[in-house]
Amino acid sequence: MASDEVVLLDFWSSPFGMRVRVALAEKGVKYEYKHQDLWNKSPLLLQSNPVHKKIPVLIHNGKSICESLIVLQYIDEVWNHKAPLLPSDPYLRSQAKFWADFVDKKIYGLGRKIWTTKGEEQEAAKKEFIDCIKLLEVELGDKPFFGGETLGIVDVSLIPFYSWLSAYEKFGNFSIEQECPVFVAWAKRCLEKESVTKSLPDQDKVCGYALERRKMLGIE
Repeated sequence: MASDEVVLLDFWSSPFGMRVRVALAEKGVKYEYKHQDLWNKSPLLLQSNPVHKKIPVLIHNGKSICESLIVLQYIDEVWNHKAPLLPSDPYLRSQAKFWADFVDKKIYGLGRKIWTTKGEEQEAAKKEFIDCIKLLEVELGDKPFFGGETLGIVDVSLIPFYSWLSAYEKFGNFSIEQECPVFVAWAKRCLEKESVTKSLPDQDKVCGYALERRKMLGIE
């Protein structure tokens, strides 16, 4: 068990940073939070992640771990005294990694298209986004969480996007609860956990940020 120096380089509205915050909170790891300006990247960020130059970066005892899903697995292995994020069974572990990767490859990009585009491109993204959420609902089944009775890596990877739902709905003009009630019920169960509520920003704040970004991108 590690109880050493832990620093997180992050940006408040990043769903990738949020998932690391949730994981650290779930494991009870104390850390120093260093907010990063993504438009004027700090020497520390550029030095810590010289390949992608992105947040989040976890710095543990001076060593950097990059890419959020890899960070989650690292946290799970290092602080293994608390409930695991990944199952020990190899098959179940592979499935959890598959769906966490699915969230990365699909949910982020489609969600971003919903709030940064208009017209046909936005409509196509919205339809595919809803289809992907419905696939996740099938995978969840009647379990309370993707991890079963406790939060697993898929829950931790996916729940940050709930904080972006107001932005998706406002600019995409749709209701996710109407389309995917099982997903919303799951999200509300996650939000009953302190590790989640204290790690996710308010939906209205995120929506306001998205509105400002749209203006900067010339969409409004």
